[in-house]
Amino acid sequence: MIKLIGVYDYTVILTYLSLLSAVFGMRQAMHGNYDISVLCILISGICDAFDGAVARTKKDRTEDEKAFGIQVDSLVDAISFGVAPAFLCYCMGVNGMVGQFILFCFCLCGVIRLAFFNVLETNRQKTEDGCTKSYRGLPITSSSIILPITYCLHDFLSPLVFVIVLHIVMGMMAFLFVLDFSVPKYDFKRILVKLKLIEG
Repeated sequence: MIKLIGVYDYTVILTYLSLLSAVFGMRQAMHGNYDISVLCILISGICDAFDGAVARTKKDRTEDEKAFGIQVDSLVDAISFGVAPAFLCYCMGVNGMVGQFILFCFCLCGVIRLAFFNVLETNRQKTEDGCTKSYRGLPITSSSIILPITYCLHDFLSPLVFVIVLHIVMGMMAFLFVLDFSVPKYDFKRILVKLKLIEG
């Protein structure tokens, strides 16, 4: 019987779907289908918003499975919310010397932020249960919200101005990834309950 390393149960399915969406989105960006590519990044963000809640429904997870979940989530986040947005922006015109430097910083700061989060989360879980109530630094996953909102401006701005805005937005996100400030973590389930989309 063939045995595979890793975890393949439902607790990580949304994380894997996030990666699939991001990779598909990069392929669409390569062919100039920017609307679809942006949508894929947004879908990745939705998957990420609920993957932790789904994972915590399994009460008998081993410590190795919990640690695997943290690591694979961050690895996928680096691609879905770091590489994919950077690749999309490169295809949309952030590709000069300055643009390439900004995108490099965006990816680098995103990875630094994820590594820092992993260290904090691993240490926190040794003494606490549940999920963290706030983040330090802007979560890299925020690119799945900020970039689609920015993309909506392309219908109202000239191509040159839009590309300049992309440079500024990507540079600001890169800086905020590593800036040490507190960002509250929103409970999406509680939000949905308040909106009466699901039962409490």
